[in-house]
Order: sequence, then C-alpha cells, then structure tokens
Amino acid sequence: MAPEAPSLRGYPRASRGVSRIVVPPMDLTWLGHACFRMRGREGIVLTDPPDPKSGHAIPRTEAGLVTISHDHGGHSSLKSVAGEPVVLRGPGEYEVREVLVTGLGTFHDEDKGASRGRNTVFAIRLEDLLICHLGDLGHALASVDLERLGDVDIVLVPISGADTNLSAAKAAEIVHQLEPKVVVPMSYDPDVQKKDSPFERLLHELGVKELTPVPKLSVTRGSLPENVQVVALDSRAR
Repeated sequence: MAPEAPSLRGYPRASRGVSRIVVPPMDLTWLGHACFRMRGREGIVLTDPPDPKSGHAIPRTEAGLVTISHDHGGHSSLKSVAGEPVVLRGPGEYEVREVLVTGLGTFHDEDKGASRGRNTVFAIRLEDLLICHLGDLGHALASVDLERLGDVDIVLVPISGADTNLSAAKAAEIVHQLEPKVVVPMSYDPDVQKKDSPFERLLHELGVKELTPVPKLSVTRGSLPENVQVVALDSRAR
C-alpha cells in the first residue's frame, strides 16, 4: 500500500446543524527535478518544466501559469506543458488569474552570476499559502530579499550540491533564513539511498533522522504545522 500524504490536511468538525466553510487544500506534487504542480482554487501552477531531452522528462501536464527560474534545458521547456499558460521568466510583481506572484532576481552561484548566471526565486500565493520556489539559487538571501518575499509557508529548496546550486549546509542556512513551516527538497535523485547523498545530508543538517516519501502534499493554512516540518515527495519523473 502506498504511503498516505502527510497529515497537514485537516478540516475542523462542525456541530450538527451548524454550517461551516470548508477550505480546500493546496495540492503539491513533485513531477521531478525542480518541477512541481501546485493545484488550488485559483488554478494550476507549474514550476521549471524540463526538456524531455535533459534527462528529467515529466508527464504532459496542463497548467494556467508556468514559472521559469532560469534558461536551462532542465528548467525552461514548454514541450510537456498542455493548455495555454501564462509564462513568467524573470523578476517582478505579477497577478495571473487570481494567483499573486513575486519574482525575485538572484544568482545561480555565490559570485553574482559570474560562474553560472542569473536565477529567479518565485513566491507564489495560492489558497492563502505562500510557496517559495528557489529555482537553482546558489547563495544565501540578503535581508532586503527576505523582506520582499514575506512570510513563506512552504519552501521548495534545491540540494544538488555547491557545484550546481546549494550544498546541504547552505540549503539549511536558507531554510533558517526563511523560517517556513514546511520544507520540500528538490533537484536531487530520490533513488540514491547512500548515507552521504544530498538528501541524507540535508536531513542531518535539519536534525531529521528519517523520512518516508509521500505521493503529494495537501495543506491548508489551518493545517500548517507549528514547527518546521520536512516533507519528501515521490518523484513522478518518467
């Protein structure tokens, strides 16, 4: 039997005869690498869809909004995207079909882009939750950047390593900067089970001993944990 989604989805019970407002959850699914599907009442958001030839092929997925953190084959292809989405590729303040998005200009390395170029961090508000997709961020965030992002509820953090984006230690540093309620690792190979894998190193840095991946994350504002929680998602990459 497949593991259930983490227990962040909860609806308050109402007394008999008393009406209540049911808030649907935001559903987060990892399609592989840095690509996630976020589903809320406002629509479907897709982040960093990869080119099938990049080694990170995803199922064909419909979306109303696509964010692209940087121009790289593993993060910026629309070949597997169905529908007619609005595509965001850089910094700015956006409102797309009732989805509010902040794009923050950052770098892919610690040398202000000299080694690997620019990157855009996207903060996406969906179902009254603020989800922060770091793309291939390669450095800690400045205080002015933290102020622009606001109070992040869920952070999607890359952990490929310092030669690509973030080491486990640097990823943990950024998690502590953002102080989210939920941390979801990305940009790693979930099939690598070595003790020194990027995933295991991040868990060590965050003080998490063991974690079982789940198919998706379903969460509402009322079901967010009080303390930071790391959630590992199953990859749906083909």
